[in-house]
Amino acid sequence: MKLMDRLREQVRLRHLSIRTEEAYSGWVRRYIVYHGKRNPDQMGEVEIREFLSFLAVQRNVAASTQNQALAALLFLYREVLGRPVEVVELAIRARRPERLPVVLTRDEVRRVLDAMSGASSLVARLLYGSGLRLTEALELRIKDIDFDRGEIRLRDGKGRKDRVTMLSVSVQKPLRAQLQFVRQLHEMDLAKGGGRVVLPDALSRKYPNADRELGWQWVFPATTCYVETETGIRRRHHLHETVVQRSIKEAVRAAGISKPASCHTLRHSFATHLLEAGYDIRTVQELLGHRDVRTTMIYTHVLNKGGRGVQSPADRL
Repeated sequence: MKLMDRLREQVRLRHLSIRTEEAYSGWVRRYIVYHGKRNPDQMGEVEIREFLSFLAVQRNVAASTQNQALAALLFLYREVLGRPVEVVELAIRARRPERLPVVLTRDEVRRVLDAMSGASSLVARLLYGSGLRLTEALELRIKDIDFDRGEIRLRDGKGRKDRVTMLSVSVQKPLRAQLQFVRQLHEMDLAKGGGRVVLPDALSRKYPNADRELGWQWVFPATTCYVETETGIRRRHHLHETVVQRSIKEAVRAAGISKPASCHTLRHSFATHLLEAGYDIRTVQELLGHRDVRTTMIYTHVLNKGGRGVQSPADRL
């Protein structure tokens, strides 16, 4: 097998995400090209150090980018080539700076949402109203929405974890209208011999007709279909991330907000506003799906507690 095929095989054996597979493949390719397309099996710690130094010094990449490149190369040598290089990890791994998240005020969130329309507007309202990541919102299936319980069930989220989060009352009416649109679109696709979506893991073999069922359809389907290269089956994917990202950027600009706000800013704002409202941090941690409560604690920077709640002596003059 070719090296990249072996790499993808090892990634999929460990059930890592498709994003991890794409990132690792990209960094391995850059590493090989940087060293004049030499075989990685003929290189080692010296070449890894040189490549990481090139990224940090000449390309001036962020610490998180350098760490991702290192993780990809460590995976290549450990899992694919069977040559672990432990010393590199201890000696080179860059330290990520501690940065505070960008958070919008409630008024700023309202102005951004009012400046949006269509499916992107509904996605943005889910990001803020339920604390979803952008990919989590776009990968929602109809069966994941529970109006009676006011819940959204997230399957196979970041870290391959399932969780349940709230479904805000304010989005239920437009969300029902969106699902009705999806039903009509699905019926039209079925009439044309389509109506299929991609199923996770090996469910397509276990349930051959599940990809045509309404419950498995995307809540936010793409406007066009595509033909799967491996099987020749015509399928419909979900809305692309860039559609929502571009829409939110334009809405932030139209609202006159100078903060570098993005899709993830709405998730940050969701957590911060819950803490401001007095909800305990463990509840917020569960809704966000954080593994460690220390990750959630970063949102306490906006609360008037601790040192931030002390009145300056200058204000007493």
